[in-house]
Amino acid sequence: MSEPQQRSHRRLTWQLAAIALGAFGFGFALVPLYRTLCAVTGYGDQGKLLERASAIEHPDPNRTVTVEFLTDVASAGEFDFRPEVRRIEVHPGELYTAEFYAHNLTGRDTVAQAVPNISPSEVAAYFHKTECFCFSPQHFALNEGRDMPVRFIVDPALPSHIDVITLAYTFFDESSRVTRR
Repeated sequence: MSEPQQRSHRRLTWQLAAIALGAFGFGFALVPLYRTLCAVTGYGDQGKLLERASAIEHPDPNRTVTVEFLTDVASAGEFDFRPEVRRIEVHPGELYTAEFYAHNLTGRDTVAQAVPNISPSEVAAYFHKTECFCFSPQHFALNEGRDMPVRFIVDPALPSHIDVITLAYTFFDESSRVTRR
């Protein structure tokens, strides 16, 4: 091999090593970046959610809010997905648990993800989920069915004109997603 080729190969080797080192460093930087993003936006920060939940010490026993639960399965999915109860009456400031049931009818092992929607939209700032199956993808074996909880608190600061909250979930079969190439 000629001297110019050797230099070219060495240079390429150093460039590739620098790229690999940069990618490795970026991987370590993602964790603090994610924590900073969560701290700034308030989304996905489980510590803050639990902190908020424990900070609400004075439930309002004189006020009742109806929380309705709706479910839907995306057209590409084959799941039985439903709430165990369609509505509950809650007192703002108290922790509640609602159960949902999902049954894999796809004919194969699969991964599904629930996407929440809350209405009216102004309620999102006052509805705090401390635990939810929607926080991460759910792995289902062939024909597996299971109960999945969501734990939540309605903030006592909820505007007084709101007496009904609707929490809706759409269940997507992640393995049926179409990817573009």
